[in-house]
Amino acid sequence: MEHRDDTRRHVTGSYPSGTETVAYDRGWAGEARGAVRCATALFGLLLCFDRAAGSLTWWRGALWLLLAVLLFLVLCPARVSAGPGWLAGRRPLRTGRVRTDLLVAVRPVDGVSRRLVLRDALDHRVEIDPEVLVRNPDLWYRLAEGARRAEAAGFLLSGTTELHHLARRLDRETALGVFRASGME
Repeated sequence: MEHRDDTRRHVTGSYPSGTETVAYDRGWAGEARGAVRCATALFGLLLCFDRAAGSLTWWRGALWLLLAVLLFLVLCPARVSAGPGWLAGRRPLRTGRVRTDLLVAVRPVDGVSRRLVLRDALDHRVEIDPEVLVRNPDLWYRLAEGARRAEAAGFLLSGTTELHHLARRLDRETALGVFRASGME
């Protein structure tokens, strides 16, 4: 229900295009291989134990395979990519994409692993691991650039504090990396 003093802007539009400056998570392939290794190891161990016990049947093998696939789906990291004005997170079963220049909320979610939930004015949302931004400065640059535009336009109503904390952390990590590389640690 809208009121006449409702300040939320209604936005329509498509995602900015252009693939010339798309940034990707450089560590995603290694993490995905780790998820495959864990799932394969679980499947192999379950088959070995079941065969050693003498109770291996085709349906039990299918059950162990299903368990291994579920473990892979849980462990498989989101593949984060960003371009001018957008950020996307792809998982095996879902893909999310937000317009960073239309961000309305950035919310941290604590739990087993820390997550950052980004929501734009088009009601799209993406959930990413903040460590991906720390490890990939190009992704952070794309997100920060769009968030600055959203904040200047008055869209970003919630989460600026979290973004500023993340920016300070990234600056600290970058400075420490420079000191380590120069031997001044």
